[in-house]
Amino acid sequence: MATKKTAKTTDENTGYAEALSELESILDELESDDVDVDVLAEHVKRASELIELCRDRIGKAKLRIEEVVAQIDAD
Repeated sequence: MATKKTAKTTDENTGYAEALSELESILDELESDDVDVDVLAEHVKRASELIELCRDRIGKAKLRIEEVVAQIDAD
């Protein structure tokens, strides 16, 4: 049976790589043959939080890249 993991807190210090790794762990557990239905909703909620964090990190990185490119073009 799948083991129940303690949900981690998502905060400003949670990095993209850490969030992605946790998402992969959740996916592996959900794809297993012995998914614990009692924690399914908890996993889906956590995955949603992590996806939002990853999208935010990607958006911020895109903006920084655009700023750097704009600065290079201006020079």
